[in-house]
Amino acid sequence: MRYDLDDLRLFLDILAEGSITGGARRVHLSLPSASARVRALEHNAGVALLIRGRRGVRPTPAGTTLARHARDVLAQTARLESAVASYTRSPAAPLTLLGGGSAMQGFVPGALVSFLRAHPDVDVRVSESRTPQTVRTLTEGEADLGIVIDDEEAHDSGLDMEPLGDDSLVVIGQAGGILAGRTGRTGLTYSEVAEHPLVGLDADSSLRGWIEKNVGPHAPVVRYRTTVAGLNILVALAAAGVGLAVVPRRTVDPRLPLDVCELEDTWARRLHLLAWGAKTPRTARTATAALAEHLRRAAFAEPAPHGGLGEPVNRPPLSDS
Repeated sequence: MRYDLDDLRLFLDILAEGSITGGARRVHLSLPSASARVRALEHNAGVALLIRGRRGVRPTPAGTTLARHARDVLAQTARLESAVASYTRSPAAPLTLLGGGSAMQGFVPGALVSFLRAHPDVDVRVSESRTPQTVRTLTEGEADLGIVIDDEEAHDSGLDMEPLGDDSLVVIGQAGGILAGRTGRTGLTYSEVAEHPLVGLDADSSLRGWIEKNVGPHAPVVRYRTTVAGLNILVALAAAGVGLAVVPRRTVDPRLPLDVCELEDTWARRLHLLAWGAKTPRTARTATAALAEHLRRAAFAEPAPHGGLGEPVNRPPLSDS
């Protein structure tokens, strides 16, 4: 029994989307063509692989088994092709991806893992960058993609952009500590937060720059017990009771012993945008478009700690015939 690799890819895309329509869209097939290929795949297997319903499809036990082995086969094929191609191809210029700290320490790593595994011939250069610098670099055509915060500078840039999920800020502290009783009830302003000892990011971090830009020159004097380079360390320090911290909601692991409180300042309500470089239109069917798709999947699949605006987007599957 032999299986076509393209059919296996289509089958996995259908399972990922929850519908034949969605799978067909991923590989740029019409729905009738994709349905016919699935029926041929089932005929070849001699058993039903999908349970078709009004709201989409799901795999049968045989379909689940096929999917597991299909992933292994495609991964091995990609490694084989990469090993052979490495002797003949000339190195291509790497893609350049820019973004702020919360994206870089949040969903970007997962997107990079999936993209680089799926595209062994493409390299990606990744750098942390504040929104103003990212916008300038993209506008000058010196980067392919950027993850920026939705603000006036981003809107006025003229770049092609799309929403990439919530990145609002919250205040966190040790469970049962200063924030006890405030969680889920009333929020705090940054001025109220600054009355307590804080832990924060280093002065050159993108999040620290965002906060200082928005609180302005008349901001309250903050006592930082320490500053660190990464959000993961910052969250761990807050959980240990060293001080309060202002962090993006999507970086907070719900398993940690933390109290989480809304930050009421309007500037704390942020949205991530995926921005395309001026020389890389969104319609380009290139490795850049593929990387953008992996970023979308990672951003919207990311679990949202403590609910609220950061909850992942669930798109209902389309009906298939």
